[in-house]
Amino acid sequence: MTLSELSISPWLLRAFAFAWGAVWGSFVNVVIHRVPRDMSVVRPASHCPGCGKPIAAWDNVPIVSWLVLRGRARCCGARISPRYAIVEAAAGLIAVAVLETAVMPLPGETSVYHATTVFLADFGLAMGLLAAAFIDLEHMYLPDSITIGGTLLGIATPGLRGLTWLDAMLGAGVGFVGVWLPFVVGYKAIRGRAGMGMGDAKLTMLAGAWFGWPGVVFAVFAGALHATVAAFVVLLAKGKIEEPESVVRDREELQKAAEAGDEEAKTILQEDPLATAPGDGLMAARMPFGPFLCLAILEWMLAGAWIADRWLPWMAI
Repeated sequence: MTLSELSISPWLLRAFAFAWGAVWGSFVNVVIHRVPRDMSVVRPASHCPGCGKPIAAWDNVPIVSWLVLRGRARCCGARISPRYAIVEAAAGLIAVAVLETAVMPLPGETSVYHATTVFLADFGLAMGLLAAAFIDLEHMYLPDSITIGGTLLGIATPGLRGLTWLDAMLGAGVGFVGVWLPFVVGYKAIRGRAGMGMGDAKLTMLAGAWFGWPGVVFAVFAGALHATVAAFVVLLAKGKIEEPESVVRDREELQKAAEAGDEEAKTILQEDPLATAPGDGLMAARMPFGPFLCLAILEWMLAGAWIADRWLPWMAI
């Protein structure tokens, strides 16, 4: 069956895409909470963060349940972060955006199977980026399961984006080396600490695997622009840039363990750039760069051709 033979209203497709995205956004919330804590994303089933009781299906409807319960658990009244509804809504909107930009423009003779494959690939990448952004925002940590796993998926599916395997491999190499060499190796040699984390290098590797070297260039520069604007806003609002609370807490626990003789904790403190508190001054401040890279990669995925044609003709794809 082709798209032209599919007699479904575009608005019905959009509604289905939003619902589909919101459901998967609920799973992304599980990933955001459990992956940094080395917990299984499959078991146990969803449970209350306050008392641990299983959450009933009718209290686990994306977006709606959080609004109906006013951000509180029915069982014990524990506060449920608005992040859950925000992620679910964002996932729904992203699914509609993927439908509009990756599927709707396809020729009518395109098979439904191919269109579905394109949608699922782009949507899967977007959900990985969404999870990575929130994890890095809270923990300043980008999981290999997302960065390396996403890179392998990008290398395996270049034909869906009009690329070759050589484009994907070259893009991945440019993405990784282009960040790792100057900002991890070079910056550390000059200033004694890495300017960016290995997770950021792996994330730009993912961008290259999916979109070739133009995607890498855009991700790095657009991500830096987004981060600069965000830093300016934070400085205006708070007067300083602070590390996430979880990073400070984890460092304190590591230091206590090291003082108690834990050799593994000592090794981590020596190797992890986040193991020492940031110095004074704006130049020494730390903020996660991953969320801004994720946003830039998502922008290129949804509007890369438009951006290149109108603003960056030398990067036209």
